Amino acid sequence: MLEIRWHSRAGQGAVTGAKGLADVISTTGKHVQAFAFYGSAKRGAAMTAYNRVDDEVIMNHEKYMRPDYVFVIDPALAITTDVTINHKEGTKYIITTHMSTDELKQAQPKLQDKEVYTVDCITIANETIGRPIPNTPMLGAFMKISGMYDIEFFKESMKRVLGKLPQKIIDANMLAIQRAFDEVK
Repeated sequence: MLEIRWHSRAGQGAVTGAKGLADVISTTGKHVQAFAFYGSAKRGAAMTAYNRVDDEVIMNHEKYMRPDYVFVIDPALAITTDVTINHKEGTKYIITTHMSTDELKQAQPKLQDKEVYTVDCITIANETIGRPIPNTPMLGAFMKISGMYDIEFFKESMKRVLGKLPQKIIDANMLAIQRAFDEVK
């Protein structure tokens, strides 16, 4: 089973991102879950979202997991929160930050011996979408790191997921996904 944990602040799109990823995955015949855990349900509060993916029906509905991937879409949370909790050997971290991976590991010693990838999803979102909502860029970076799906297949699937939005917003999200795919290190 593939497990993903998202760390963000309410209003940054982690729940929407987790649900969008689940929607894309569900079209490929896999079983998937997307859910969130909110402490304080107000904009800006730290929160987590989760995905589980498997070939079999997923009976586990607990929020506790040993994730294969950890997405951190609010840069401050990489420093102020223990995003490595319940990690396992091989957990990959994709963190939005303006820092290089080495600078981030120096700022957060718990990441020192971890497989960490960085990309500035907030800048990408601001420059493409016009708002600091880094969920779709994070998914672009995930497609690059995981190799789960071809980026063109993923973008076409996300166009369907985002279909209710104006075309201008869909196009901006496609640019954001591609940029993060290209820029993640």
